[in-house]
Amino acid sequence: MSTMISIRLPEDLARALAHIAEETERPRSFHVQKALEGYIEDFADVQIALDRLRDHKDPVISSRDFRKSLGL
Repeated sequence: MSTMISIRLPEDLARALAHIAEETERPRSFHVQKALEGYIEDFADVQIALDRLRDHKDPVISSRDFRKSLGL
């Protein structure tokens, strides 16, 4: 199921979106959806990283030990 939303974009961003839609022959909504999916995934990754950073029980591995564990 899809939900319709309305957003306001700066003119330059709207033009760029229209250009991408035209070049790819896909609707603007397709590209907005893909961009939002990427943003939400990135946001979730940052939240996980911040939670782990704040968790003093979560061990920290040095880059040297990490490379060693990979055999590098």
